Amino acid sequence: MAMAFKMATTGMWVADECKDSFHEMKWKKVHRYIVFKIDEKSRLVTVDKVGGPGEGYDDLAASLPGDDCRYAVFDFDFVTADNCRKSKIFFIAWSPTASRIRAKILYATSKAGLRRVLEGIHYELQATDPTEMGFDLIRDRAK
Repeated sequence: MAMAFKMATTGMWVADECKDSFHEMKWKKVHRYIVFKIDEKSRLVTVDKVGGPGEGYDDLAASLPGDDCRYAVFDFDFVTADNCRKSKIFFIAWSPTASRIRAKILYATSKAGLRRVLEGIHYELQATDPTEMGFDLIRDRAK
């Protein structure tokens, strides 16, 4: 199994597929969003789900589990007041209140290492329930 980068603080590894999928989303616009998860046994961050270019923010929100932590990146396309098309990438640290304490700690301590691997993120959100990562919040931050 090929592994790209080790996160020094937690001893976690980030799988090559994470960086590859992120670059496909960022440069080729093949994906609208990517959800990442940590496999506690192998100590590896992997891709959990990938949203196609036709999927939207509601699909991303629906794909996040209500009882476990995840990381997600979302490519938000919009048109400015000057009629220019722009794109901003959001990093979302999903840590619902129903998730285990151990998972919350693991995801919180591993976040910075994954962010270093995923170069080009514009904004970060931390959410414990869907209201903390609503589409209005994304839209307001991007503009």
